[in-house]
Amino acid sequence: MRKIILVAGATGNLGERIVRALIDKGAEVRIVVRSGSKIEKINKLEKLGVKVYKLHHWNVEELTQACLEVSCVVSSLAGLREVIIDAQTVLLDAAIAAGVPRFIPSDYSLDFTKFAFGENRNLDLRREFHEYLDKTPIAATTIFNGAFADMLTGQMPVILFKQKLVLYWGNADDRWDFTTMDDTAAYTANAAIDISTPRYLRIAGDQISPRQIREVVNKVTKNKFRLIRAGGQGLLGLIIKIARKIAPGEKELYPAWQGMQYMHNMIDKRSKIDTPDNSRYPEIHWTSVKDLLTAYQESISFASTS
Repeated sequence: MRKIILVAGATGNLGERIVRALIDKGAEVRIVVRSGSKIEKINKLEKLGVKVYKLHHWNVEELTQACLEVSCVVSSLAGLREVIIDAQTVLLDAAIAAGVPRFIPSDYSLDFTKFAFGENRNLDLRREFHEYLDKTPIAATTIFNGAFADMLTGQMPVILFKQKLVLYWGNADDRWDFTTMDDTAAYTANAAIDISTPRYLRIAGDQISPRQIREVVNKVTKNKFRLIRAGGQGLLGLIIKIARKIAPGEKELYPAWQGMQYMHNMIDKRSKIDTPDNSRYPEIHWTSVKDLLTAYQESISFASTS
């Protein structure tokens, strides 16, 4: 019998990847979208064969109907308090009301259980949601994947391609945990179908230091990148405090200081995944940083010649 999995946040970048991975696994997929969601994204998902529940109101009553006969609810919702706490709580309550046995919350980050409140605004919201989640009767599984490796070619100021620099904070030989969005989605799809998952699963597609990143990018680009240390954890913490006062951005999902908070956590030894749960689903081929950068370099080369 095919498992029925409901995905919330399916119109987002990670959510769509999770939907595709679930379909590849042979699951029956449902998604819930608000009535104001972009029709282009909804049509794209419908063409994949998913069943779309268009909600007039994001409330327990409507969501409960979508959750009937579902074996696992997967949340990939992204936002601040009104999403991670408020909307996700309504989704959880609906799943419980419908008798759904399992729930995967929208965490997908470094292991914030090892940090205290106040160290990362966005992760504090997830921790607060856990306080409610862990009091409910539903079986929950959180997936920690470190940082999304995809950000190394864009948003994360580590590899500065134009300047030929690898910029880092902390120790050049401390390894950071990275997992691509596709690999995270594939793992999440497996976990959604797996009825025996524990409360926490920790994965890392690659564990690599800044020094090793420089070696990889040198080989891939056939250029010589310099390794530059921006400072230590203490200095970065001070800059975060100053940046938050100068440009608060409290209503923004990723103000500049929020990205710094993630980096501050990444270079902290508490975030290190000592024993990844990668082998739980041996069919997944994990994408290394070298794989990612090679594909990125090839795409740039193709674009420049076409």
